[in-house]
Order: sequence, then structure tokens, then C-alpha cells
Amino acid sequence: MARRVKGQDAATVAVTVQTLAVLLQAGVVPVRAWEHLAASGDPAAQRVSTAVGEGVPIAEAIATRAPDPVEPRARGIRRRGRQTPRRTVTPADAPTWIAVSAAWGVATSVGAPLSECLRGLAIALRDAHETADEVRIALAEPAGTARLMNGLPLVGVVLGFALGFDVLGVLFRNPLGLASLTAGLALVVAARHWTNRLVTSATTAEQAPGLDAELVAIALSGGVSIERAHLLVLQHTGASPAAATEEVLALSRSAGVPAVELLRAASTLARHRARVEGRLRAARLSTRLLLPLGVCTLPAFLLLGVVPMLLSVLSVVPAAL
Repeated sequence: MARRVKGQDAATVAVTVQTLAVLLQAGVVPVRAWEHLAASGDPAAQRVSTAVGEGVPIAEAIATRAPDPVEPRARGIRRRGRQTPRRTVTPADAPTWIAVSAAWGVATSVGAPLSECLRGLAIALRDAHETADEVRIALAEPAGTARLMNGLPLVGVVLGFALGFDVLGVLFRNPLGLASLTAGLALVVAARHWTNRLVTSATTAEQAPGLDAELVAIALSGGVSIERAHLLVLQHTGASPAAATEEVLALSRSAGVPAVELLRAASTLARHRARVEGRLRAARLSTRLLLPLGVCTLPAFLLLGVVPMLLSVLSVVPAAL
């Protein structure tokens, strides 16, 4: 089981890539460029430079900068004769560094100009980061509202106390109160679980939209065939280009025009679509969150706040009569 821990965001990685592109364009060899960045205090560059100094190829060193899983619990813990599943944490910036590694590997394999390729990749990473930020901001309001509304049943209990009703006495000593308490707590748990699932599904998105088109464009800029570009992308990413990239390549063949600019335009369009889709997910989330509110949260408010007050009143009225 793996989870992610905080690492550098895509914007920070983009700055590192952009700086590398400037150094390479100025004539600095790749190894020295990483060393200069490491000397400036860049932690990622320090690890890459150390790995390169040990004889690791640069592309592989960049890739191993990211995954480095950390195991918060000791390995090999056994309970009742069975080994527990290994829990690892992975830096959140791992996919970004793997993308940089893939771009570097593809560019060096085909002899494409590294500085130009890294500049384009830096722009793509910065754009992807801005897209992710916009989506995160759009989702923050409905998610925050939902978490606030989950506390509504507790407000009902506090309100009963404020009005002078024996809420706890009814909930824990009255059979109807106990039933109301059990049902209310069950609805609160269900509402939280349901809300978390909706928010999680809305925040799940592609890590680097348009990356495969960018990598194929880098390969083709080195003058290789489309088939060779496919193999290189598969080799460095473990996945074939997406269907949208294949459509762009088919258009390039049929129109007899270079595919590089078409692919880069397709990459930009993919990031734009990811931004729009994120905003649409946020809008849909605002509507879907009304379901756990109406089905679970409001009934829980009635069961934990209103019903105890009514039972408290009914228990006093007969005695008065």
C-alpha cells in the first residue's frame, strides 16, 4: 500500500528544468549543469548530481530522484504468523520527475536539442501546475462547505443544551433516545464517508495531461520516424501514446505536414481540457454533495438535536398534568 508525501510541486520542478535549459543553451555540458544547480542548493539537483557521480546515467538518476519510497513502519513485522502488507510513502512530485526523466531520455536518444526540449517541458509543467491549482481552488469551496455541514448534528445537540433541555439524559436513559442516538451517529458516519468519497472522486485527475504528445514531439524533433518515436515513448514511460496523440499523427500523415507543432498544440489543448474538466467536476460536486446532506446529515440533525428536545418536553408535560 502506498501513499504520497509532500515533495516539490510542478512549478518548482519547472523552474529547475527551465534553469537547466538556460545552462545547456549557454554551452554548459549536462553533467556540469546539474553540478551547478546542486551547488546552488537545489535538493533535487543535489541528489541527481550525486547519482551521476556514482556512474548512473542522467535520465535514470532523474527518475530515481522521485520514487524513493519511505517505509514509516519497520519491514518484516509479523502478526499471527503473517507478514503485514508493506506501507510506503511516495513523494508527491514523483510523476513530475518521471516525466522529466522520460523527456531527457527521449531527447538524448534521438539527438534532439536538450535546451529546446527542456524549455518546452518547463512550459508544459508550469501550465499543468496552474491547471491543478485552478481545479484545487474550484473544489475547495464545495468540499469545505460539505465538511462544515457534517458538523450540523453536533450543533443540534449544543442547541438543545443552550435551550435548557436534558439532551444527554434523553439520549442515554430513554429507550427512544438511545435508538435516536444510534441512528443519528450511524447517519453521521455514513455522511462523512459518502462526502469523502465524492470529494476524492472529484479531485482525482490525470497527473500530466498532454505529456505523451509532448514526448512524441520531442522524439520527432530529433528526426526519427513515428514508429521509432512510439518505441522510445513506450521505453521511457511504459505506456503507448494516447488515442488523441494517435489521431494527431494520423492527421499529420494525411495532410503531409510536420507533426511536431501539431503535437505541441494537442498537448496544450489537453491541459486546457483538463482545466475545464476540473471546473466541471467542481460544479458537479456542489450538486452531488446535496445528496449526503439531504439523506444523512439533516436526518442526523433531527435525530440528535430535535428528537431529544421533543422527548424531553413530552417527559415533562405528563408530570405537569
